[in-house]
Amino acid sequence: MKKKQKQLLDLAESLVSYGRKKGADEVQVRVSDGSDFSVDVREGKIEKLEEASERDLSLKVIVDQKTASATSSDLTKETLHHLVDNGIARARVSSADPFAGLPEKEEVQVKAEDLRIYDPKIIELSPEKKIEAAKQTEAICLTEKRVRKSHGAGFGTYHGTLALANSNGFSGVYDRTSCSCGVYLQSGEGDNLFDDGWDDFSRNLDDLLSPEAIAQKAVHRVTRLIGARKIETQKVPVVLEPYMTGSILRFLYDCVKGSNIYMKRSFLVDKLGETVGNEHINVIDNGLIPGGPSSKPFDREGVPVRKTVVFEKGVLKSYLLDTYSARKLNLKSTGNRAGANNLYLESGNDTPEAIIKSVDKGLLLVDTIGQGEETTSGDISKGAFGLWIENGELVYPVAEITISGNLGEMLKQIEMVGNDLEFKRSITGPTIKISEMTIGGK
Repeated sequence: MKKKQKQLLDLAESLVSYGRKKGADEVQVRVSDGSDFSVDVREGKIEKLEEASERDLSLKVIVDQKTASATSSDLTKETLHHLVDNGIARARVSSADPFAGLPEKEEVQVKAEDLRIYDPKIIELSPEKKIEAAKQTEAICLTEKRVRKSHGAGFGTYHGTLALANSNGFSGVYDRTSCSCGVYLQSGEGDNLFDDGWDDFSRNLDDLLSPEAIAQKAVHRVTRLIGARKIETQKVPVVLEPYMTGSILRFLYDCVKGSNIYMKRSFLVDKLGETVGNEHINVIDNGLIPGGPSSKPFDREGVPVRKTVVFEKGVLKSYLLDTYSARKLNLKSTGNRAGANNLYLESGNDTPEAIIKSVDKGLLLVDTIGQGEETTSGDISKGAFGLWIENGELVYPVAEITISGNLGEMLKQIEMVGNDLEFKRSITGPTIKISEMTIGGK
């Protein structure tokens, strides 16, 4: 165990012991020590440059099923003991909750180093190289004449250590890193202006896209909408690029999240074991993917993360739960206290090109705007941009449209699933084709 890991874990364990001695029935302590770097450039000049190191501690104490929480960035012994004492006092005057409590101890089955979530190359990367990567990404984009201006490019890194201990015997620690690079642009003419770009994220430096690749994606995305037209309102097949499939899956995550299930705020309440989608729908949450954006050995409660099948051939197999929501639902935690752990729609066999060629008339959806999603009903209605498809070919861009539908129906109407799944975001998916959605136009 590294020196810093031992220091943080010793601190967490000592505070757990102190809390128990002072009268808490259960105690959990999480300590994080990390360093952030970020640079934003615009038109070749640095607009913002930040580098910060921070240590923080979060505490949960439970007394007679009454809970209190607290955080502190001051990790001196006197301050932390006062934090525990005050937490116990506050817990005693809180309301009891029969579902409160820490998880039972489970052995973590994976070593953090096997998950490839820590890369020393990120720590060794100099600030000058990070700044240069951001400047280079933007500069490449600005060589394209159709790009009107840059809204800026950025590069960021993080490295840190997380330690967690609780009074049920759990004790764990791991290191983590990440890096990102992106750029945001504007194109168009007159009042028909379009903003778009691209960013990439990785836990390992070698897996991060080059400035050239990021710039190429950003330029392609922002310029392909130039000259966008309006279209008539109609019902047509819709093809979703991976970015948009991820957006739909983020909505799906909200619908299978434990808190929304026990509060009856999802159309998937009481649907476990039922066929909700068609046979193409295999959705998995897997926090054990090596190098995955949200891979980790355990969640924020010390529950081992795992591979959870959420949908199998359209059948809803599991919700995504932390300890509290699991108890409310009389189920078992899936290790999702920190949110989704690499949630994805399983890859299919069709290329994106083949999916587009299968459409006689329809829409390639590339982006949406607005907040038009309702978990209780599954309804979706958003402003949208895209590329019109005729006879299997992309023919012209379209804008000033809306898409509307229902997530439950969409899960039944997915006809084709692409083979272009990439794990660049914690919630992701490949290209998909939905047999019919309503496109609102002129």
